[in-house]
Amino acid sequence: MMLSFFDQFASPTYMGIPLIAVAIALPWTLYPTPTSRWLNNRVLTLQGWFINRFTQQLLLPLNAGGHKWAVLFTSLMVFLITINMLGLLPYTFTPTTQLSLNMGIAVPLWLATLMIGMRNQPTAALGHLLPEGTPVPLIPVLIIIETISLFIRPLALGVRLTANLTAGHLLIQLIATAAFVLLPIMPTVAILTATVLFLLTLLEVAVAMIQAYVFVLLLSLYLQENV
Repeated sequence: MMLSFFDQFASPTYMGIPLIAVAIALPWTLYPTPTSRWLNNRVLTLQGWFINRFTQQLLLPLNAGGHKWAVLFTSLMVFLITINMLGLLPYTFTPTTQLSLNMGIAVPLWLATLMIGMRNQPTAALGHLLPEGTPVPLIPVLIIIETISLFIRPLALGVRLTANLTAGHLLIQLIATAAFVLLPIMPTVAILTATVLFLLTLLEVAVAMIQAYVFVLLLSLYLQENV
């Protein structure tokens, strides 16, 4: 039976129970827990160095009020990177290819940054809807455009992450299928196709990390506008 290329994005079920919750919760068990020793092992040292560097880079443009979000942003970054990387392994499921999950993460966090701005500095938050020096006849049009662009932000966050990961997985499956079909017919072409597949897999590893970073970075920029 020939399966569709999009079947890999269907949420797996076991006895009618969706396993997406297991796929989301499992990555946290792969990270080593910190110890009380003065000297940690190499894995813990590398993990701590990465988290510290990322937190410093992310919070650099934020003021002291935005530093309260450091734990949330760092945890989200590690969570997205882990899920995206594990999704590149064979016979695995990538939860971040589901638009519903990405929107479930993007909308509440975007709404939280918006509510913080409306509570702390409502004048400045509403001032983003109308640039300074706008001609009077263009004021209604610009307010509508800026309002639409404001509410499109969480949709752009979710769609960007979903589209990039989905496109990468489809390309990998298409090229792998082509290499498998060409192997008995044209072995040389199949080897070249497999080489392209290897290079594409390396590219997808980079995309998995970059998209997680971009997701959190854009959230931090939205927070910067409201704190």
